Amino acid sequence: MNAANLIIGNPFKVKRDGVLSKEFEGNKNSLGANHDNGAINETVYFFQEDLYPVPFSSDKLPEILNRFSLEAGSREANAMKETIKGCEREVMTGQEMYCATSFESFVDSSISKLGKNIELLSNELGKEKKNPVFTIDREIQNMGEEELVCHKMKYPYAVFVCHSIDRTAVYKVPLVSIDGTKANALAICHEDTSAWNPDHPAFWILKVKPGTVPICQFIVRDTLVWVSK
Repeated sequence: MNAANLIIGNPFKVKRDGVLSKEFEGNKNSLGANHDNGAINETVYFFQEDLYPVPFSSDKLPEILNRFSLEAGSREANAMKETIKGCEREVMTGQEMYCATSFESFVDSSISKLGKNIELLSNELGKEKKNPVFTIDREIQNMGEEELVCHKMKYPYAVFVCHSIDRTAVYKVPLVSIDGTKANALAICHEDTSAWNPDHPAFWILKVKPGTVPICQFIVRDTLVWVSK
């Protein structure tokens, strides 16, 4: 994993000397900091039987908002609208994607993709830090290339957009802060970006073109990663 090819700023700014400084611009997700921009954030898992009568599609948005007593055009309603649209978007070549809207679908779809011998990973931080600087420690672990990255979306209950992209590897990166606080951050490295949108922010941040170099990024706190053991 080459630090020079890491995406800058979400959640770390990556310098070529290996020092990572956490970004706190507005209320961005970050390792050890809650994602809270005034919209929906609490994680409430539902079982499928509880959600059976609740629709989840753009054409049913008025009904959905009514069920949760939300007004169209409100911040919460707009967040829900964007989440549903994200779940309905077309995937790019080499990508598999699904939206988990219940506890069962979150687990069962992962088993369907990766098998039963799987492990759920997340960032790990020893204690909360306001504005730490972390340095990459030794012994970065390659967690494999059989992965499913699940991003928590803004919704009244837990909805995860889970996707897997060909030629992607997961790394567990040990970090240590200047006061000795230790953390483990997950980095996702994409070996082949040739099918990505040329306007993806990673390309202008790193000043590279699609398919030319591997691109890595650290995941944020609300993202979980399934891997094969």
